[in-house]
Amino acid sequence: MSAVTSYALADLAGPVAERLRAWERDDFGTRLWEGDHALWSAEPVPELTDRLGWLRAPAEALENLPRWRDFAEEMRPGLERTALLGMGGSSLAPEVFWKTFGAAPGYPELQVLDSTHPAAVREAAARLDPERSLFLVSSKSGGTLETLSLFRFFWERAGRSGSRFAAITDPGSGLETLAMERGFRRVFHAPPDVGGRYSALTAFGLVPAALLGMDSARLLSRAAEMMGECGPHRPPADNPGLKLGAVMAEAARAGRDKITFLTSPALASFGAWAEQLLAESTGKRGTGLVPIADEPVGGHDVYGPDRLFIHLALAGDDPAGIPAALETLQAAGHPVVRIAVDDPYDLGGEFYRSEMAVAAAGSALGINPFDQPDVQVAKDLANRAMSGEGETEAPAVAAPSPLLASAWGEWLAGLRPGDYIAVQAYLPRDGPASPPLAELRR
Repeated sequence: MSAVTSYALADLAGPVAERLRAWERDDFGTRLWEGDHALWSAEPVPELTDRLGWLRAPAEALENLPRWRDFAEEMRPGLERTALLGMGGSSLAPEVFWKTFGAAPGYPELQVLDSTHPAAVREAAARLDPERSLFLVSSKSGGTLETLSLFRFFWERAGRSGSRFAAITDPGSGLETLAMERGFRRVFHAPPDVGGRYSALTAFGLVPAALLGMDSARLLSRAAEMMGECGPHRPPADNPGLKLGAVMAEAARAGRDKITFLTSPALASFGAWAEQLLAESTGKRGTGLVPIADEPVGGHDVYGPDRLFIHLALAGDDPAGIPAALETLQAAGHPVVRIAVDDPYDLGGEFYRSEMAVAAAGSALGINPFDQPDVQVAKDLANRAMSGEGETEAPAVAAPSPLLASAWGEWLAGLRPGDYIAVQAYLPRDGPASPPLAELRR
């Protein structure tokens, strides 16, 4: 492996070592690869026994790579931009590829549209020439309201021409039916046994990567190397995925349930991908790990004893003082994990390592990392709101603006040690509100 990992675990060292020994006694790695549901649930519940396809995704993706490349070459002539219409797991890995690698010479740019905010949609529409664009509709379930709304909007702008559209979805989904009815140029099937947030190394991530002209074989070779390192017969202490999972789990059990991802500038978008993987997989049953990405690193005096720091560094990329700050944080007793890679294509391995780590951490914390009860609730509420079936709950702070400061202060007064604040800012990305929100966060 070209990635070099070091662990400075402070008071977590003992619990992590014991967790790894317990996993070795329980033959955790072999049972994981065999799909033993008892690692997460006494019963073989849905969204568990049929959600382990990511374990072998790099090998399966290599088999499909020629078809994805052929499609990219077919579309290249006259194509200026690919517009990916998708939400969350369908859009985050492609955005990592676009922001990290860009488009190869002669290949179209990628525009990821995963927001239905009117300003974001208007901006995307202004940049897209329907005659020189491909609209890639990406949804595992095929029924995500926001994605279908974006499709309908751009379907009209593209003159209802199916030749300008392709889809990525599960076999037999409603989106596949729609694509066949509307004459889409192509439908790419994703493996149905891989959840959306685990789908970076499937068609959801790799079809957009092919359209960018990326060397996807190189990316997958790094993922396959990591897959081997995380194989069923590797002792947990020597398994990169299980070891990181043990650190995450024992950090949470010790109250260090906020995981701060720090990256080299060139790899910054990886944090947003890891953020969703961690939050959706572990945040349930009153338990979870809170991911924190894109936060400027601070001094040791601004953090409480609730943090684990993970640093992903690219050789030769300006770290902007992060290593020195981490040394100070480590000296103050904060646990720090350092992952150093030589090449951006090593992200293939880091996708895989992260997926296994979160799956293992879920087992140790007694939760199913593959289901998504709150995601489905949010989808149901969105569908109800759009169909006019009743009202959703009011926001937590709904006071008129003159009273906002007072209401906000009263709400803050109710916070207890260990609580945290999440600001859900439904605003245009990189709009005028971004700098003050960043300062508020700091």
